[in-house]
Order: sequence, then structure tokens, then C-alpha cells
Amino acid sequence: MIQVNSIINILYNIYQYMIIFYVLMSWLPNVRDNFIGELLSKLVEPYLKPFRKIIPPLFGTLDISPFIALIVLYYAANGLKSVLNYFIG
Repeated sequence: MIQVNSIINILYNIYQYMIIFYVLMSWLPNVRDNFIGELLSKLVEPYLKPFRKIIPPLFGTLDISPFIALIVLYYAANGLKSVLNYFIG
């Protein structure tokens, strides 16, 4: 069971850093146009899109949906670990 928790933690951390890096890339002009930016866009944007539909930007420009998405991702990873811990033991 410890191995399963470790794998979930590793995957959670990787995706969390991908989201953070993607958000930071949005602050720099023309950074999303390279290969890494396009790759991160294909991996992160499908997860962020539902949050962006629900949560409008604050003051017209401040997008807090990645922050909410990270919180949901945290609870989803911990919930998955709890469910697997219950069934696998």
C-alpha cells in the first residue's frame, strides 16, 4: 500500500508542478509558443477548462481557476489514496 501512495504522490506532484509552470508561463510573452509550452497546454488545459467555465476572472483579468484546480486536485489525490487504502488495506 505504501507503494501505491508513493505513486499517487509522485503523480500528484508532477501534475501540480505542471500546472504551476503553465500558469507562470502565461505571464511571460511568447513562452507558450515553443514545444514545452504547447505540450503543457495539451496536458494541463483540459483539466483547467471546466474550472475556467465555472469561475470567471476577478476584475476581468485575474484568473484564480488554477488555484481552485490545485485545491481540487489535492483533495482528489487524497481521496483516491483513502479509497485505495480502504479497499486494499
